[in-house]
Amino acid sequence: MKLHGTDILVIFCLSLFTVSTVRGSVASQIASRSSCVDLSTQQLDIRRLVKYENQNIPVKAVMFITKRGIKICVQPDLKWVQDAIKFLDKGPGPRRPNKKRKSKPKPKAKPNGN
Repeated sequence: MKLHGTDILVIFCLSLFTVSTVRGSVASQIASRSSCVDLSTQQLDIRRLVKYENQNIPVKAVMFITKRGIKICVQPDLKWVQDAIKFLDKGPGPRRPNKKRKSKPKPKAKPNGN
């Protein structure tokens, strides 16, 4: 069987189309976020949390993210979880002003009277 120049060109174009279609479908997929599968049973320190995300699939959960970037999934219906969500929704509270101690004025140097 003898291939002609046009046959080779058609096969080349089809192979390019196939490769670009496969790459496009892989690249166009949305990167999946982390999702909760296992739920922690420990109560977390609210002060170490920076944000949260609600999740319904594959399990209903709240994913807390700590200051260090650690993601921990917990049951959303627990009282402490609801308190933590309210705390995070409220945002950072007002900062206390730093009270600087008043320094005593330095005594003036006495003139040197020789």
